[in-house]
Amino acid sequence: MTRSLLPFLVLALTAGCASQQLAGADLDRVRRPAFISRIEDGAGPKSLVFRDDSAYGDKLKKLEPVEADRRLTVKLQQAVTRFEISERLRVNTLTQLPREAPWTQAVDPARVASVLESFLVEEVPANAPDYDLVTPLGADAIVEFVVQDFGMRSKGGRAGAYLRGYGRMFTLDGRSEVWRRPFEVDQVAAGDAHLDPFKVGKNPELFRQAISSMLDQVAAVFVKDLTPRDRRGGPPLPDLPTTAAPDTVPGSAGQPPPEAPPEKDLPAGELPDPDPE
Repeated sequence: MTRSLLPFLVLALTAGCASQQLAGADLDRVRRPAFISRIEDGAGPKSLVFRDDSAYGDKLKKLEPVEADRRLTVKLQQAVTRFEISERLRVNTLTQLPREAPWTQAVDPARVASVLESFLVEEVPANAPDYDLVTPLGADAIVEFVVQDFGMRSKGGRAGAYLRGYGRMFTLDGRSEVWRRPFEVDQVAAGDAHLDPFKVGKNPELFRQAISSMLDQVAAVFVKDLTPRDRRGGPPLPDLPTTAAPDTVPGSAGQPPPEAPPEKDLPAGELPDPDPE
């Protein structure tokens, strides 16, 4: 049985030395937040499978590990776009927040993207935006999610997906940071089921599902962080669910993996098939 990633995820999220808890008093002062989700230029997807793990030497035959990683990287790029990753994290966080101020007064994300001219074209590097451009929209705070590194890696012949980044919230008046949460999710470190890179090469959807599941778990923790229980000294808020809501971005992480296509001769440039068990 596959072990859940959630215990390791929570450990990684809460152990970050740069974390800052959101206080209810700070959230009470926010009137109109704007949400931004982005992926740093050069963050990925990356394949660190073959060059960092010699266990695949026999299966690669004459193919150099660096070249095998390059080919797998191409497959990972086909699995999910940078835009889909950033949007999934933003949407699944925002839609699970309580229907109360300030979240119900958040700036329309389409207007935010329009003024920043961001994330609308895949080829444009998602560098840090000019946050001052959001002020005319009435925003007084920014909630930002940043993916810094993602892809696949392997150790001891066991491969998996990984995802690293942070979330933060800061006011536009003085740029005071009131919340920060780094995250690092790693299937290999968590001891999760082996994500066979050769199968991913044939069926990139397997990588998409792994990353989608990670993003949903990160979003669930972000929701808890952004719902402090000490607002205005009122009654305690109800406990939040520990799992993400149904997918709101194409590509469900909760669906069973699709069957791999029938075995056939692959065109030049594909990863070699794994040796029979």
